[in-house]
Amino acid sequence: MVPLLSLPTGSSQEAAGTVARGSQSSPAGWEERRAAEQPLKHDPTPSTVYEAGTQYAGPASTESLLPMSRHETSPTTVQPASNHRPNACCFCWCCCCSCSWNEDRERAWRASRETKLENIPNCEACAKPTPEEVQGWAQSFDKLMKSPAGRNVFREFLRTEYSEENMLFWLACEELKTECNKHTIDEKARMIYEDYISILSPKEVSLDSRVREVINRKMQEPSSHTFDDAQLQIYTLMHRDSYPRFLNSAIYKSLLQTISHSSSES
Repeated sequence: MVPLLSLPTGSSQEAAGTVARGSQSSPAGWEERRAAEQPLKHDPTPSTVYEAGTQYAGPASTESLLPMSRHETSPTTVQPASNHRPNACCFCWCCCCSCSWNEDRERAWRASRETKLENIPNCEACAKPTPEEVQGWAQSFDKLMKSPAGRNVFREFLRTEYSEENMLFWLACEELKTECNKHTIDEKARMIYEDYISILSPKEVSLDSRVREVINRKMQEPSSHTFDDAQLQIYTLMHRDSYPRFLNSAIYKSLLQTISHSSSES
């Protein structure tokens, strides 16, 4: 066997330094040194490199890269349970709740109104009107309101328009004017106020704020004329609004035709 020759340690280092100095003296040597000093760059493929504790699930889809709109929520977000039913006419919970509350209130108002009106007599006691009297109702609203039979027919028409409370209020005020007893006046005035003036009543009549203020002052010491201003306002409302439609209604025309036909036969 041929023995291996070993160089001293100092000789090997000097040789390495000689090679390095020789490589620096040429452009090729500079390139080699720069390449040796730069760290190696690893470009592993997604199929071979994994993060610790995770599993590769394939390339990310383009949908997950798109930004979510402000109306969407993260898939990991747990939405609280909602007991409110959706309403197609609204866009927020408060509006839905308001719409539902108004519908329930209107149904309750109509049911209460119909219940109270059922306890009221349908008409006043009166004799059968003559053809001349029925024809006179078309000449003047005063003639219609002064006739018990005319008030009954007009009240029947107001009921079809859901405004019968106007006639009932007017009749209650007329009845109050005939009272003389202080205790009876106080009691009837309170009943009229609760039935037709209070905003909580289903039979509330339409009055302006000025008249309401007058009534509130007079109710401290009620009299038989406490509601005179309100009665006049409702009388004017029926005259201007309901009376013209009454003359053109089927109720009045049918009665006029029936009375005229009965008179001609007799």
